[in-house]
Amino acid sequence: MAAPILALRDVRLADGARPLFEGVDLAIEAGERAALVGRNGAGKSTLLRLLAGQMEADGGERFAQPGLRIALVAQEPVVEGATLADYAAAGGAAAHRAAAELQAFGLDPAAPTTGLSGGEARRAALARALAQDPDVLLLDEPTNHLDIMGIQVLEARLARLAAAVLAVSHDRAFLQAVTGRCLWLEGRRLRRLDKGFAAFEAWAEALNAAEAKAERRLDESLAREARWLERGVTGRRARNEGRRRRLLALREEKAQALRLARGELTARAAAAAPSGRLAIEAKGLAKAFGERRPIAGFSTRILAGERVAIVGPNGAGKTTLVKLLLGELAPDAGAVRLGANLAVGTIDQARGELIEGMTLLSALSPGGGDQVTVAGVPRHVAGYARDFLFREAQLRQSVGRLSGGERGRLLLARVLARPSNLLVLDEPTNDLDLETLDLLEEILADYAGTLILVSHDRDFIDRLATSTIALDGRGRVVETPGGWSDFAAQNPGFLTPVTVRAPAARKAAARPAAAASKLSYRDARRLEQLEGEMPALEGEAARLEAALGEARPHDAGALNAATEALAQAKAALARAEEAWLALAEKREKLAK
Repeated sequence: MAAPILALRDVRLADGARPLFEGVDLAIEAGERAALVGRNGAGKSTLLRLLAGQMEADGGERFAQPGLRIALVAQEPVVEGATLADYAAAGGAAAHRAAAELQAFGLDPAAPTTGLSGGEARRAALARALAQDPDVLLLDEPTNHLDIMGIQVLEARLARLAAAVLAVSHDRAFLQAVTGRCLWLEGRRLRRLDKGFAAFEAWAEALNAAEAKAERRLDESLAREARWLERGVTGRRARNEGRRRRLLALREEKAQALRLARGELTARAAAAAPSGRLAIEAKGLAKAFGERRPIAGFSTRILAGERVAIVGPNGAGKTTLVKLLLGELAPDAGAVRLGANLAVGTIDQARGELIEGMTLLSALSPGGGDQVTVAGVPRHVAGYARDFLFREAQLRQSVGRLSGGERGRLLLARVLARPSNLLVLDEPTNDLDLETLDLLEEILADYAGTLILVSHDRDFIDRLATSTIALDGRGRVVETPGGWSDFAAQNPGFLTPVTVRAPAARKAAARPAAAASKLSYRDARRLEQLEGEMPALEGEAARLEAALGEARPHDAGALNAATEALAQAKAALARAEEAWLALAEKREKLAK
């Protein structure tokens, strides 16, 4: 093992009266890539701040190599300054380096810092950290609010980075792509696995099984000693005092084990009466906002029980599409037909249901009292809160004091208590730990209703989606059977990530060659051909989509053939539209 450049030794820290961790040893080597995982509230963010030197532990030591440059991207970055360039350079980076990193993440350095979306603030914070050319980069939920293209840009940027990276994240696909070592903060202890995240879950399950076996042995030993003690120690007090002390020690050990026991998340979605076979049907939807036209001529048919993922760049129109599909927003063209008896439950990305002044108790029981109705059955609110790992002492706590993961769990508790047969979840995985993600996945897999999921979590989509709808932000919308991996394989280039430019000093611009004033004959001819081909391809896709909707459910062979034909037709249409758009943009530039 190489000498560490940053380390914690025998560190302990408490949050008020509650110990967060104790006896933590952590060593970061030059150039290593590690994942820091653990449940919400375990102290992962606190551990990053200790490593960054932003706070002090109650005990133990911190070592940092002299001159070590450390950059921390916080879970909720605060972006301040007149412009993004000012903010990115405030960490000590040169102005040209800060500007280059901002541009690498698709941001305008001259843009003001006010009015940023969550994704823009996240990209600005990442740019600021990378511009400092750190030796150690600490990332706290770096993929939160990033779209898939932004996540891929970050992955590509980290692949080129020489610095050591320690990342806290719930995004399995991201962790598998960028880390080669795992640190698990669990039960106040930190454990280390010298393998990538792909091996983490099997390793963690094996550790849990071993600890459960050890606890069973402790229980058996405790029971034996208790039976012995019941027989009395009066006549053998001096001789057996050591055995009595051993029993008391065992009891304390058991009490400690119970205090550290992993709480179990237990929940299921309350089901409303079933809807009809058709949940939502949309034909020829189009919507524009001024000159921006995010949706042009999209049709889909969502049947009851399907799980539909919606993906695309931030600002592409995903939320607009959801509102169109739910009938909350009128389309400029086209029509939407909703199925019978729809009961909709929603979680929005902004988590707007949690308002200032609300407590956890009032959020779960808005009508007052200490009861919450779950699936038509009254339950004590404290017991229901425990299902989502909240302590009774937290019921009077303001929601503003909850962590991001706790707010996510609270919203899940609210929406799952209400009967529904259509769940609409907009970025539900933000801030959730891996264990809560597993619970959510199980709940949704068992959910009898229909699911519309807006997400940038590629692994989560792959595990759940029966089809994936993608928007490119320029009007094109395609639907592909399967999850993210199926969409990416069948629609290469449909969602083009921001180009990652390596930060470098500016060079003198070369003199441009003389430009042509119009398209070549070959390009002009191809553009004309595409304009004739696209209506035919659209018609063929619509015909196949209608045929798929009428296919008999029990005829698996026919369904598979129709699904494959539709996927190929949509892929051909997407390729034609991409080619047409490229040529049209080229023609426009040449005409200037």
